[in-house]
Amino acid sequence: MCREKRQVVRSALQEPRFRRYYPASWFSGLGSWMLRFILGWSAWELTMSPLWVGIVGALMLAPALVLSPYFGVQSDRINPRHGLMASMLIHSLIGLVGATMTLLGLFDRFTLLLLATALGSASAIHSPMRLALVPLLVPRAALPSAVGLTAMSFNIARILGPALSAALIARWGVSWAWIAAVGFFVLSGVILASLQGVGSRPPRLNKSVNREFIDGLNYVRGSPAVTLILISTIVNGLLGRSFIELLPAVSGRLLLGGAGELAWLTAAAGVGAVLGGLVMSRQSAHISSLYRLIVTALFVAALLLATLTWIRELATLALMVGLLSFTTTIAGTGCQALMQLVIDAQYHGRVMSLWSMTMMASPAMGAATNGAVAEWAGFVTTFAVVSIAGVLAAVALYPRRRVLVAFVPAASATTSDSR
Repeated sequence: MCREKRQVVRSALQEPRFRRYYPASWFSGLGSWMLRFILGWSAWELTMSPLWVGIVGALMLAPALVLSPYFGVQSDRINPRHGLMASMLIHSLIGLVGATMTLLGLFDRFTLLLLATALGSASAIHSPMRLALVPLLVPRAALPSAVGLTAMSFNIARILGPALSAALIARWGVSWAWIAAVGFFVLSGVILASLQGVGSRPPRLNKSVNREFIDGLNYVRGSPAVTLILISTIVNGLLGRSFIELLPAVSGRLLLGGAGELAWLTAAAGVGAVLGGLVMSRQSAHISSLYRLIVTALFVAALLLATLTWIRELATLALMVGLLSFTTTIAGTGCQALMQLVIDAQYHGRVMSLWSMTMMASPAMGAATNGAVAEWAGFVTTFAVVSIAGVLAAVALYPRRRVLVAFVPAASATTSDSR
C-alpha cells in the first residue's frame, strides 16, 4: 500500500444531484426529530421514570441490530432512493397512528412502546438506504463535505423539531405535533420521488441475503482499518451519545423540568451537532487526519461528562450538552466519512449496514444501561464512571491509528455515477 496523496476540500454542494437531494434530508430530519421528541416527552409524562425513558430510547434504536444487515444487503441490490421513499411512508404512518391514538384518548404505555419500536424499525430501513445513496451523488473528494452537510441538516432539525413540537404541544396539544411531523415526511417523499435517474443499479448475481451478508462479515474481519472504525463508533455511542438519548430524564431529574426545559436542552444538542457537522464539512478526504480528529473528539467528550458533578442550572447544563453534542457529532460523522473512504465499493452496502447497526444500537444499549444505573445511583455518579471509561478508551484507541496511516483502498467506495 502507498501513502495517501494530498487531498483538497471539495464541497458537495457543487454537485447538481446532491443539491437536488439535499432538501429531502432537511424535511426527513425535521420529521424524525419531532417524532423522537414526542415519544421521549410522552415517556416522561406517562411514567416519570428515567428507566422508562431509557427503554423508549433503546427501542427507537435497537431494532437496527436485527434489521440493518438485511437492508444493508438490499441497499446494494435496489435503488436506495426507492428505499428512502418507503421509509418516508412508514414514518408517516407512525405519526398518523400516534395522532389517532392521542385524539381517541387511547395513548398508553403499550402504544408508546409499540410506536418507539416502529420508529426504530423505520430508522433501520432509512439509514442504510441513505448511506448507500449519498456516495452515489458525489465524487470521493466531496464525501466528507456531503457527510458533514447531511449531519448539519439533520441536526438543525434537532433544534427546530423539538422547538416546534414543544410549541404545538403547549398551544394545541400533542396530536398536532404528530400531524406536523407527518407533513414533513410527505414533503420529503415528494422530493425523493422527483429525483429521476438517481441511484439506479446494474443487475447483480443472485446470491442469498445471508450469503452476501456473511461475505461482508468476512471482509470486515480481514480489514483492521474497518474494525478500528467500528470500535471507535461503539465507544462514541456507548459513552457520549447515550447521555444525549437520556436528556428527557436528565431534564426531569436534575432540573425538575418539563417540555420547555427539554426543548432547550435538545436545541442545545442540535446547535452543537450543527457546528460539529460544519467542522466535518470542511475536512478533506485525508484518512489519518480524520482519525486523529475522531480520537480527539472522543477524549474531549469523555472529559465533558465529568462536569455533570458541578451542574445544577439550565444554562450550564445546556452549555455542557451543546459541547458534548459538538464532540460526539465530530466523532460520529468522522467515523461515517472514514468508513466510506476505506471500504471497497463491492462491499459498500453491507459494511455500511454494520456501521449503521453499531451507530444506532450502541447509544441504545448505553442509554438503557446508564438509565438503569442512574435509577439506582443517580446521573452524576453514573456519568462520572462513564467519563473515566471514555478517557481510557480514547487513550487505548489512539496508538491503533497506525493501521490507517498508510492506508489507501484498492477501489473507491464512492462515485459520482449512479452505478
